[in-house]
Amino acid sequence: MKTVVIEHLARVEGHGGITVEWDGNAVAAVRFDVFEGPRLLEPLVRGKRFDDVAPILSRICSICSTAHTLTSLKATENAFDVRVSRQTELLRELLFRGESIESHALHLFLLAVPDYLTCPSAIALAATKPEPVLLGLRLKKLGNSIQEAVGGRAIHPVNAVPGGFGKAPSAGQLLELRRALIEAAADSGSMVDLIASLPKADFCHCHTAYAALDSESQNGYYAGDRVAIASNGDSSQVPAAEYRTFTNEESVPHSHARHSRFQGKPFMVGALARLSIHPERLTGKLAAAADRLDLRFPADNPMDNNPAQAVELIGDLEHAAQIIDQLLRDGIADELPVEVRPRAATGTGITEAPRGLLIHSYTYDAEGRIVSADVITPTALNAASMELHFRCAVEQSAEREEAAITRRLEMIARAYDPCISCSVHLVRRR
Repeated sequence: MKTVVIEHLARVEGHGGITVEWDGNAVAAVRFDVFEGPRLLEPLVRGKRFDDVAPILSRICSICSTAHTLTSLKATENAFDVRVSRQTELLRELLFRGESIESHALHLFLLAVPDYLTCPSAIALAATKPEPVLLGLRLKKLGNSIQEAVGGRAIHPVNAVPGGFGKAPSAGQLLELRRALIEAAADSGSMVDLIASLPKADFCHCHTAYAALDSESQNGYYAGDRVAIASNGDSSQVPAAEYRTFTNEESVPHSHARHSRFQGKPFMVGALARLSIHPERLTGKLAAAADRLDLRFPADNPMDNNPAQAVELIGDLEHAAQIIDQLLRDGIADELPVEVRPRAATGTGITEAPRGLLIHSYTYDAEGRIVSADVITPTALNAASMELHFRCAVEQSAEREEAAITRRLEMIARAYDPCISCSVHLVRRR
């Protein structure tokens, strides 16, 4: 029995590894080993008032703190039947775009690109090829600026509250963001050129099922109350309240992250899944970028999640500017949040975090305090799919040399842009 063990995945958030075992020439086992301790996310908020929940759960992750905040608010408002204003919906979508710009820029240029250029880190890459690192830092700063202007600060937003926002950004702030977005759009060509120039990562092809939010606008990360799941030409729709039909979390002996399947199959969430579910989003610059980056749908290569993020980045810059234009046309109002009237109820919110579907579901008592909570993150949903793609890559490799296998598996893991710490949670089973 030959074994390859990657004890610690670098350039990802959290602690995890990969184990491959061969029995002769046959692949006996491939495991995605997540050995983070349980985060105990749900007990943190048990008994808390509805207006304390989002600030607590935004601390799950600094990169995805906006997504956790807004998904939490969406779940609470769903429970209490709160209907927010059109301005609030636009500002929440803008806030999501800021986080996506920040997160995709950080992942693509500082974590993923070094893989293609055989550099151990972004620091090493910057010493010989500074352009990708500088581009990534510029875009990340812009994403942070959007979150600061709309959310009150760049990390763990404080301005987004149940029913709306504590304070609307001023027209001056929005104009400044619009100017920065237009300037950043000029980087789109350089970004596509850079990603297109990278060596091909063509070592894993596997039929993949995809899941993404089915947004009313077909172009959003926040709005929507059902999930579309596509596999082998078939498509299913799952209402938010029935999320447990695809987040049916089964424990596996080698991982603290449970595995989920839909109709018995692993599925992938994230940028590649969103574009696979919604190819109609690929118009104009996005279609040209997808063509230049040789993105084809349905995709069967998990490494295509990297160019898919690049395409989404272009769309995020464009859409954020369009949202600001709409807000300025409508006239930004200094409106109060919608009144929230607590009741005994259950509510579920599903959004698209940068890494994929994010789910918060809460049950409240009549006083508006949490009785039970369930938080399921994109990396938790992706765990089974990652393991599937690791196995495909090993089985399709003619090489058995440890360094080559290790490099390929690490590249696939980082292409998923995992947040391993967030993938571990604890749910009480009755």
